[in-house]
Amino acid sequence: MTDPLPFSTRDPESRRALQLDALAAILPMDRRDQLAKILTNDDVATLKHLAKEGMGENSLRALASDLAYLEAWALAATGAALPWPAPEGLALKFVAHHLWDPVQREADPAHGMPAEVAAALAAAGVLRLDGPHAPATVRRRLASWSTLHRWRGQLGPFAAPGLRTAIRLAVRASARPRRRKSRRAVTRDILDLLLAVCATDRLADCRDRALLLVAFASGGRRRSEIAGLRVEQVSDEEPVAFDPADPGSPRLPCLAIHLGRTKTQGADDDARALLIGPPVEALKLWLERADIAKGPVFRAIDRWGALEQRAITPQAVNLIVKRRCAMAGLDPGEFSAHGLRSGYLTEAARAGVPLPEAMQQSQHRSVQQAASYYNDVERRRGKGARLAL
Repeated sequence: MTDPLPFSTRDPESRRALQLDALAAILPMDRRDQLAKILTNDDVATLKHLAKEGMGENSLRALASDLAYLEAWALAATGAALPWPAPEGLALKFVAHHLWDPVQREADPAHGMPAEVAAALAAAGVLRLDGPHAPATVRRRLASWSTLHRWRGQLGPFAAPGLRTAIRLAVRASARPRRRKSRRAVTRDILDLLLAVCATDRLADCRDRALLLVAFASGGRRRSEIAGLRVEQVSDEEPVAFDPADPGSPRLPCLAIHLGRTKTQGADDDARALLIGPPVEALKLWLERADIAKGPVFRAIDRWGALEQRAITPQAVNLIVKRRCAMAGLDPGEFSAHGLRSGYLTEAARAGVPLPEAMQQSQHRSVQQAASYYNDVERRRGKGARLAL
């Protein structure tokens, strides 16, 4: 059907929405209309340029979200659009509005983000919490702001000593405890409970069983990596012995997942994760039952049980984990998809798997981050926290 309105006569917001359609495979299109209201024409042009230059999908998705938030905040806080380049004073105002001391706020209501600014951001649908933001979130948004300056060929205030000092002091004052992305890890015992509620012949059960096993066994893949997994990334490997020390032990099927571009890997990196045994069998059964030979591995299933051609979203991976937790009698608020990642490393530590070997499978770049799960296991086993017993 032909659009009755020529492109040139549409209002600017509609034109931006149509331009955002070109990024439908990357940006969260359930928020397309909201983004079109917040972003400027220059913002959309920048995002299209970054996509053309090959910026990773996850990075671009985060950048678009951060840019929309910054635009909405600037309008609410100053009454004007986000300026390019941004003055140092505006960056300092951003820090003051997002990192503040809750105790001081009780004595001084003007401390932190003004109530009218918070109300405007909440009305725009970009602010979902009360209280100071997580320092990591503020740093990421400042980093995105800085990145966008560089791509526009401009210098921002982000290397200014005054801003760096302000961030350091504000983080200390906010005293916001660091929270893990999943309160509880999906360790092997929890995984077994989730798999037990995927035991019927329903297509959704077959998919979710394969998804949970693949996500966990491949090193705790991120939800975006599971949602974006394609058949072309999966290859058969030679079967391996059940007991590596006994070449005569039964052989187990083996697959390799070629990860491609991830949060910490470039598209040209030859990173891969191996699947051995049950995860391979579950994945092959799913692909056979769903008759999937190419394209997305994990696909949406409608309310009538019919398979769709589109891949599931990262958010859907999270919802699958929570739904299976609820079915297993667990509190879904305690778990998220990231629990599969932390659960893999926690289970590896319990099993005595050397940290470098576990990191090779999980593709963690930060030894400090990966080691934190090992340290937690050791502390729980050790005597240091048991002296009062």
